[in-house]
Formats: sequence, structure tokens, C-alpha cells
Amino acid sequence: MAYESLLLIGVLSIAFMLPHLVLGMGFHILLPGWALLSHIFVALGAYFVWYWHHSGQTLAMQTWKIRLSTPRGVPPTLAQLALRYALAWPSVIYLGAGLFWALFDRDRQFLHDRLAGTCLVFKQS
Repeated sequence: MAYESLLLIGVLSIAFMLPHLVLGMGFHILLPGWALLSHIFVALGAYFVWYWHHSGQTLAMQTWKIRLSTPRGVPPTLAQLALRYALAWPSVIYLGAGLFWALFDRDRQFLHDRLAGTCLVFKQS
């Protein structure tokens, strides 16, 4: 997650900061806080869902040879990916409760994976 966070700085620089700099400096427009948070949610959602859908891996997951799948071994549907992304937010925001869930889960899955019907698998080299 730490490596993924570093990569997300670059994603947010392009997809979030650049448009808001243009709006602010070029047109003197400052969006309200809810619009800024919504923009972050959508920009990160586009990044994660696009990578998960096209290759089953984000850039950081490729480095660690982790792939997103379903328990049956087939690629998740777009609905499952969107649900996983949406559920990951509270899973992390609430002091990582959904991440600590994996310590007690019989299959060592995160709570958002369990609820979305997805799982992380390690790729064989």
C-alpha cells in the first residue's frame, strides 16, 4: 500500500492538481470541498478500476506480482471492481478495520474483497 500511495501522487498530480491549478489560476474558480473530494474519488476510481479491468493489476501490484481475481479464478466484472473500489474507502478510512479483517478471515481476504467477491492472488513467475 505504501508503494501504491507513492504512485498515486503522480496520478493525482495529473488528474486532480493540474485541472484545479488551471481553474484557480486561469479562471479564478475555487470549487467547494465536496467537489474536490468527489473529484479525488472519481479520479482514483478511474485509475484503479481501469487497471484492474485491463490487466488485473495496478502498477504497484505488477511489481509485487499480485493479481486481482475472483475465488473461481476468473477476472472480476466491472460491477465487482466498482464495488471493491467503493468498499475499500471505508475499509481503509475507519482505521484500517477492513484491512485488519484479513487477520481473522479464513481465506486471509480483506473485508472489501470478501464483500465484492474478489481476491488477491500471487502470480507464479
